Amino acid sequence: MDEEITIIDSNTRNEKIFNFFINNKKNLIVGFSIILVVIIGFLSMKEVKERNKIKLANQFNITTINFKDEDKQTTIDQLTKLINENDSTYSPLALYFLIDNNLIDNKKEINSLFNKLINETNLDEEIKNLIIYKKALFNSDFSSESDLLQTLSPIINSESIWKSHSLYLLGEYFYSKGEKQKSKEFFNQILTLANSNSDVRVKSQKRINRDFSE
Repeated sequence: MDEEITIIDSNTRNEKIFNFFINNKKNLIVGFSIILVVIIGFLSMKEVKERNKIKLANQFNITTINFKDEDKQTTIDQLTKLINENDSTYSPLALYFLIDNNLIDNKKEINSLFNKLINETNLDEEIKNLIIYKKALFNSDFSSESDLLQTLSPIINSESIWKSHSLYLLGEYFYSKGEKQKSKEFFNQILTLANSNSDVRVKSQKRINRDFSE
């Protein structure tokens, strides 16, 4: 008797499942189709991104390897185009190459490229902070106090790994201006940071001992 009941329950359950698929056939087909399209779209986008990354890598490598002083403008044009791609890897590398090789004299143009990376490129937070720091470093020889502080404020007001580097840059900036009290305050901040870079901490301590000891 129990066996017969079990068989009946099983048949009933199977029939319900069968009827569910029959009654909802259209919805199930549409649902599975949407899922399939999403999966295919995701894989296609991933493949396109990977191909584009390889393309940008090749462009960067060819451009930098073939760089010649007598044909600087070609290199400038190609690397500027790379920066405008807003790629998280090769756009920053392209700007660093331009700066390291002094290819663009116009400071306004360099700062415009920095701003494009910072404001328009999808970057990891610490990579973005590094670029902000490099922008401040680039401008430190001719920037006003207010401009330099404004540039570095996103880093200084955070717990970034680049905070101690930024404080050290400000300490050196004010020291070069003869404002020793301001300079010392920034060096002292580095010594109190829990996550300050060890090399920067040592340099700051040496600077205080050498130039601010009474």
